[in-house]
Amino acid sequence: MANGWARDGAVQEQIDVTVIDAVLAARARMPSGEGADECEDCGGPIPERRRSALPGVRTCVGCQSERDRKLVLGGINRRGSKDSQLR
Repeated sequence: MANGWARDGAVQEQIDVTVIDAVLAARARMPSGEGADECEDCGGPIPERRRSALPGVRTCVGCQSERDRKLVLGGINRRGSKDSQLR
């Protein structure tokens, strides 16, 4: 069923594109290239299992968790845009 002036399936197409964009952005943030034996933030050792699971990793689990926490808290507008509130 169409929603307003949109054609059938337009909403699902928008959802699909949003998911694809999020996956591509996550892949772009994944480490690549030469990995490190020591964390570039704290200087602590990076376990062999982490280095083999994530080739190119340059931070320990603790420092990466802190980076991820800062990224999520600073990068998401949970209130929505003015346009989405008007609909």
